[in-house]
Amino acid sequence: MVKVDYKLIDEILGRYDYDKGNIIAIMQAVQEEYRYLPQAALEYIAEKIGVSMAKIFGVATFYENFSMDAKGKYVIKVCRGTACHVRKSANVLEAVYEATGLNEDKPSTEDGLFTVEIVSCLGACGLAPVVVVNDEVHSKMTPEKAQALISELKEKEDVR
Repeated sequence: MVKVDYKLIDEILGRYDYDKGNIIAIMQAVQEEYRYLPQAALEYIAEKIGVSMAKIFGVATFYENFSMDAKGKYVIKVCRGTACHVRKSANVLEAVYEATGLNEDKPSTEDGLFTVEIVSCLGACGLAPVVVVNDEVHSKMTPEKAQALISELKEKEDVR
């Protein structure tokens, strides 16, 4: 569980004038800092801007880009849309799972380094199959290229 920095949350709230009309922007800024929306941060935001936790939770769960679950430093999105599927993204996904030690039931590593997400479309069909790591697109992926990518990220973090 991550420790919430309430001074940082106050800084973010201040940028948006503690205005409940800016709830989405506030939550986006918090998620940018933590890579997800910690429960304690949401409770604090609700109190400070004068809205119920039900309202905060409703916004957090309505928008697909918000996450209530902790994510790894590297969020690996594997596209399973039609173009990627036809070009064998299932094999790429299996290679990513194998290289990270993850699976559908366990999407994040214990050390907080990797999270694997299956997405239905990344909007890069001409580059299929596609994997996105954080905001970096990796096109025409193969299982070998996927494993090399994970190895490169591990080396960067000095993890074997």
